[in-house]
Amino acid sequence: MQGVGEVLHLASSGRVIIRLTTTVRDGQLLVDEAGRKIAKVSEMIGPVDAPYASATPLTNNIEKYIGKKIFMDKESPAVRPKRFRGRIR
Repeated sequence: MQGVGEVLHLASSGRVIIRLTTTVRDGQLLVDEAGRKIAKVSEMIGPVDAPYASATPLTNNIEKYIGKKIFMDKESPAVRPKRFRGRIR
């Protein structure tokens, strides 16, 4: 597993803010040192030289991971583009 960054805090929107040390993609799964799924990256925020990630938590007790290192899951699903779901004119 590759270290990605550190969990900073839980935002008022319910998302987790993570200070990144390496780049990650949208949709990337993030895990703890034991391999348990913690969050899924929603979007990248902040400046390019010091990026942050906003992630959707995948666990109910995310508060215990605040201040701890987080890792990238090797077997994350590939991010597929959304298909057009409407009538083609």
